Amino acid sequence: MKSDEALERARRALLGLADAEGFEVELQNGVLNLVFEEPHDTKFVVSPNAPVRQIWVSAVAKSYKLSWAPDLGAFALNGEALPELLERLTRAFLGR
Repeated sequence: MKSDEALERARRALLGLADAEGFEVELQNGVLNLVFEEPHDTKFVVSPNAPVRQIWVSAVAKSYKLSWAPDLGAFALNGEALPELLERLTRAFLGR
C-alpha cells in the first residue's frame, strides 16, 4: 500500500533528527508516532485514512490531511511531502 510505504519512508527520514534531538519515532500497526519528552511531553500521530485515501497528521494541536500527489510520488499538502512536513513541524516544536 502506498500509505504503508509513505509512513516507512517518513520514519526513515526522521531517524537522524530523532537521534540528534532525543525523541522517538515508532511505526506500529500502521501508525507512525513521534514521541517527545522535551520541551514537554507530546506526541505527533500520523495515520492512514484509507476510505479517503489520505494520510492524516495530528501535531501541535492541528490536523493536516495529505493526499496522494502523483507529480511528487508522495502524500503531500500544498506541495510539501510527508517527510518534509514532519521535519518542519518537529523543528518548529523543538524551537530549532
